[in-house]
Amino acid sequence: AKIGKNVKIGPYCVIGSEVKISDNVELISHVVIAGSTEVDEGTIFFPFSSIGQMPQDKKYKGENSKLIIGKNNIFREYTTANPGTEGGGMVTKIGDNCLFMANSHIAHDCIVGNNVILANSVALAGHVELEDFVIIGGLSAVHQFVKIGKHAMIGGMSGVEKDVIPYGIVFGERAYLNGINITGLKRRGIDKSNINEIRSAYDKIFGSEREGTFDERLKKVSEEYPDNELIIYLLEFLQREGSRSFCQPK
Repeated sequence: AKIGKNVKIGPYCVIGSEVKISDNVELISHVVIAGSTEVDEGTIFFPFSSIGQMPQDKKYKGENSKLIIGKNNIFREYTTANPGTEGGGMVTKIGDNCLFMANSHIAHDCIVGNNVILANSVALAGHVELEDFVIIGGLSAVHQFVKIGKHAMIGGMSGVEKDVIPYGIVFGERAYLNGINITGLKRRGIDKSNINEIRSAYDKIFGSEREGTFDERLKKVSEEYPDNELIIYLLEFLQREGSRSFCQPK
């Protein structure tokens, strides 16, 4: 193993021979970091975290896949994060400044952005992608290959089996779209005029003002807000190819 400067390793921790840990990382106690795992600066692992162990995927045949963890993350008690597989690009990647609360799980081949929060007992299936500032409430589960856009919020005890638009709020046993994450956007410093335009665009695509086909609605919004980068990003997300459809309002 390669261990950086000022790393604190508490009692009963196990670190595998291929692990690389950067400076100022802390393993409080009873932490296992295995496999080809890289941990960047300032990350903290609480007791009984299990990081980099073999993926929970029967198709995994021992390929030397990776788990890459960014800076200043917090992994609370009993969190798990698995490396990638040959079927998913060979890497699971976690960004910076994330909080993974107790019992949360990040499966093989997930891509997790920056400033993401998983509350207690959130489970990400394989190949899930979370963009920056996503928040997922406790006891929620995300189906494999689902993509969740920036600043989206998932309510607690939700089952997310479809993609979630940027800035959206979804919740429910079979999660459905329930508007825009206004509070989250305000906390991120998005100004009022931008938020109002996002809300208007949402209404034209999904809400009370929608008219015509889905493609026609996207075209209308793109013509109405050609200079709003946040809305341009939303439209790009909605036009991506993927294996899942989108969460829709009831």
